Amino acid sequence: MVCSKCAKRQGLRPRAVRAMLKGAAKQAARDGLLAGRTKLCIVESGCLGPCPKRAVAVATGASLAEGRVVLLDPDSAPRDALAAVLRPVLPRRRAPEFGPNTPLAAVPPAESPPDA
Repeated sequence: MVCSKCAKRQGLRPRAVRAMLKGAAKQAARDGLLAGRTKLCIVESGCLGPCPKRAVAVATGASLAEGRVVLLDPDSAPRDALAAVLRPVLPRRRAPEFGPNTPLAAVPPAESPPDA
């Protein structure tokens, strides 16, 4: 999926990113670099969430399953853009925990500060 709003913001014609990725996929299939994939289905969508200033938001089924969106540089080479989209999604790191390391102890009502 390619965000059409991001493509428009970058001044790209409506289907430029789609054409670039499809062309790179066809060339990679001819070179034998796409194992098991013969064709890509690339669709344009509405907003995918992040709105970068100098990139285009792209998502695949695997990246959406991981809760990630890939940001592509519109000036990158087609082969590099395809590699960024099709590379395996790394496992999501655990979010840092900023809470207390131990549970907070309950304060008895006799020790709590008076309400003002």
